[in-house]
Amino acid sequence: MSRNDDAEKSPAPRNLPSLLSGLHAQRRSCTVSVTGSPGGTLHVRDGLVVAMETPGAPGAEAILLKSGRLTEEAWTAVRATDSTHEHLAQELVATGLIGAGELEVVSLGALFDAAFALSLNRPTDWEVGDPVPVLYAGGGVPPERLVAETTRRFGMLEKEPGTIARSARDRVHPTPSAGLPESTARLSPRHLDLLTAVDGRRTPRDLAFSLGRGLFAVLLDLRHLIGLRLVEYTTPPGAAGRPSTAPRTPAAAPPAPATTGLPRRLPRRTGSQPASPDSSEHRA
Repeated sequence: MSRNDDAEKSPAPRNLPSLLSGLHAQRRSCTVSVTGSPGGTLHVRDGLVVAMETPGAPGAEAILLKSGRLTEEAWTAVRATDSTHEHLAQELVATGLIGAGELEVVSLGALFDAAFALSLNRPTDWEVGDPVPVLYAGGGVPPERLVAETTRRFGMLEKEPGTIARSARDRVHPTPSAGLPESTARLSPRHLDLLTAVDGRRTPRDLAFSLGRGLFAVLLDLRHLIGLRLVEYTTPPGAAGRPSTAPRTPAAAPPAPATTGLPRRLPRRTGSQPASPDSSEHRA
């Protein structure tokens, strides 16, 4: 069907939730490529969203590797058994590298985190294409659940969406208190690991990738550390809008003391899109 023919039969969805709702109603299997900052790819199977990939947050593969759940050698060996990558999840479980339940939790957490990251900025465009293989476990989630979870996460951060978006891309610095033993003695291992990785050059997104944790979980823990006056956000002059180039490997030692819903924009319509009505862990 041509784009013009499709346009005559149905109006363009007003936003991503509307688009996904239409795909869900039609039980479509497809890939939605989203243009923007950060942009990304949404994978839909039988109308359910099974995975998302975005440079704004680590995916399931990055979380499994960076968190130490899987080694690079084991991951490479599994990938070699499936050149299409269509059955990676099944192979990971069959070889005993990870339990089916744990893999499903990781996949679902990465999906929700990617939806949150995509919601920090409005898309400029999208295109619906054929489905492509992707790592995922579980049956997928309907669009309304994605929107509800994203809205819940914005509420937990208790900030305006624009403020959260700036926080995700601003660099985080340790304060002088971060180097005092009495200030960090009662931190949980999770918070201490995060504080150790804060070096003044990394953004929350960098920290998420380096630690193998979700962006939302990192932002939530940073809020806790800010409340303890151990870290603070700073935006370098002239750096607004520039992506961070800081290394994403965690530091080996503690830092030294230093001196709502998915986007609702009206995007330009491209590709084949159905008509549809609107729809909208603390762990990583």
